[in-house]
Amino acid sequence: MTSVSSGPRTVEEIFKDYSARRAGIIRALTYDVDEFYGLCDPEKENLCLYGHPNETWEVNLPAEEVPPELPEPALGINFARDGMNRRDWLSLIAVHSDCWLLSVAFYLGARLNGNERKRLFNFINELPTVFEVVTDRKPMKDNKLNADSGSKSRGAIKRSNDGQAKSNPRVADESYEEDEDEHSETLCGTCGGNYNADEFWIGCDICERWYHGKCVKITPAKAESIKQYKCPSCMKRGRQ
Repeated sequence: MTSVSSGPRTVEEIFKDYSARRAGIIRALTYDVDEFYGLCDPEKENLCLYGHPNETWEVNLPAEEVPPELPEPALGINFARDGMNRRDWLSLIAVHSDCWLLSVAFYLGARLNGNERKRLFNFINELPTVFEVVTDRKPMKDNKLNADSGSKSRGAIKRSNDGQAKSNPRVADESYEEDEDEHSETLCGTCGGNYNADEFWIGCDICERWYHGKCVKITPAKAESIKQYKCPSCMKRGRQ
């Protein structure tokens, strides 16, 4: 099941743990949603969705020990699968997953002082919730890259109004470092990972979310030949 290493935890270590578990859960509820849905058979026993510190996810029975090593996720998520609209069911699990992620983070941070706990919460609050990602709700602070910016990563691809793919090479000027910091909080719509100027990213022309190329299996060469890119979520929903 999910585990925690021994020893003291700093704010940064706890936030890294939170971010990795969150990325795993987001992947289960978006990119791997069909596999996740299939594993949540209502005929099985009480199942839980776990996010792990290595950014993977798992559907499994709860821990047998009492009390468990870490707080447990919502129990029996599979029982409501066939009794609810699929989107509503996924949204409900997303809400419970947000609660679990917070409970784990503050369980690990039990020995932090007040200022450290506040700093931890501020780190967490800068990220959109799992619920916001799953339901396509934009976070209050919109961190999407500006399509008109000339200082995007050399790996970022966006399209003009005529639908033609255009690469946006890194601009080696004095403003680049400042613009890179501005976009550093942009999150991958699949794994939830932060923007990194050294990685290839691609933007969906429908929902305007950004993705690691590796997460959606798009290479820079392939992106150049795509007139209009639709992310996996938009493809599944049949968005035009």
